Amino acid sequence: MTTTTQASKPVVAHCLRCGRALRNATADGYGPKCRVMVRKAARAEVVAQYKPHQVAKAEELIEQGGLVPLRGCRVFYAVSSDGATAYKAHRAACTCPAGIKALYPCKHRIAAHILSLAA
Repeated sequence: MTTTTQASKPVVAHCLRCGRALRNATADGYGPKCRVMVRKAARAEVVAQYKPHQVAKAEELIEQGGLVPLRGCRVFYAVSSDGATAYKAHRAACTCPAGIKALYPCKHRIAAHILSLAA
């Protein structure tokens, strides 16, 4: 008795910024060229506007793949620190508790700002 098995198709990952297929999937979800553009945007304009520790947290959020584009490159789903909740983030506003109080810009807003500049 012979059994036939179907060959499993490899899962193809796509860049979150440009949508191209990635040969090697990364944790942040960006291809090598898009990753460079995102980092340049973070260094140039954003560093001058926000405090360094806030920018570092936003860059960490991007590198961990905690920001997923929802509508183009303007609105994003941002994952909370514990991974249990997702917030909607834009460079001007965020639905997280810190963003609703609007006392200071949260890391989700800063990360959305970085990604919108890289678009």
